[in-house]
Amino acid sequence: MADDPMWLLVMFDLPVTTKKERRDATAFRNLLLDSGFSMVQFSVYARYRPTGGSDIRVVSGIKANVPSGGKVRILQITDRQWSTMLRFSNRQIENDPETPEQLTIF
Repeated sequence: MADDPMWLLVMFDLPVTTKKERRDATAFRNLLLDSGFSMVQFSVYARYRPTGGSDIRVVSGIKANVPSGGKVRILQITDRQWSTMLRFSNRQIENDPETPEQLTIF
């Protein structure tokens, strides 16, 4: 099971009232992007791991960089669970397969 493809989702709410809070929120988003995550929605980022397993280093880095007053949740799901997700856009279901951004070559 450790070799099964997995998705790591990071969901967060960060304060953005002051200029410093906005700067910290941007730095946190950039940390996720630099760690191989792709934005799924404004405060939801995902990282595909084709070999599965635990990614303690990445989780520790996220934990150490949560901005003051921020709330972060990290969820690990299987590729099979990800593929059964229902997606809607403009009230229409999206049926096209989703390709992880980091696997897109062109």
